[in-house]
Amino acid sequence: MSVPANPANDRESAPAVFQVRGITKIYDMGDVKVEALRGVDLELYRGEFIVLLGASGSGKSTLLNIMGGLDTPTSGQVFYGDRELTAWSDAELTWFRRVNVGFVFQFYNLIPSLTARENVALITEVARDPLDPLDALRLVNMQDRCDHFPAQLSGGEQQRVAIARAIAKRPAVLLCDEPTGALDVATGVLVLKAIEQVNRELGTTTVVITHNAVIAKMAHRVVHLSDGRVQSIERNQYPVAPIKLNW
Repeated sequence: MSVPANPANDRESAPAVFQVRGITKIYDMGDVKVEALRGVDLELYRGEFIVLLGASGSGKSTLLNIMGGLDTPTSGQVFYGDRELTAWSDAELTWFRRVNVGFVFQFYNLIPSLTARENVALITEVARDPLDPLDALRLVNMQDRCDHFPAQLSGGEQQRVAIARAIAKRPAVLLCDEPTGALDVATGVLVLKAIEQVNRELGTTTVVITHNAVIAKMAHRVVHLSDGRVQSIERNQYPVAPIKLNW
């Protein structure tokens, strides 16, 4: 009898999108040195949905920012494909972020004087092969609100516009730092559903930071961080759909 293929195994047999090798990050706070990361090793694969799970101060945001080219490690190496990000200049990292990475943060950072469609179009006007702004909004079920200004949208709707803006340039990687942190449970589920749909339909490698263990159930893999170290990596053979999460 044949055994069904495991999609997780298929993903992990492909070349890694990110390879993180022994990275540390030390912040010099005058007389105090803060070790945010203490020798992290990690691989991320194409099309994965990864959750970085840990308490505040565990190093999640620092790791995400280094992978996204927003920060540099004190030591260690980060590879994107076969290219070493940690050897790149500031100008090269700016190009990397502009072309390859979409960011979603806890706060939406929409321009108040622009409609949802116009906020997304800001990205599509400078991208190489963008989605149409309305198509990006359609992916997160916001096409019917495309001509509304941020003040006319709820917090969850604004976050979904922020996701549409992030994915409109067709990034290879979507990095999300506590995207539901400012939202109530029901609204957070809608935002997570939008992120999961982008991962599934576009094949975007997706990393979500959270301290909510329930959200981790929807990931292909869960990376547990504590005190700047990877404590364990857990694989979900059957990820749970966001709408079925029991918060």
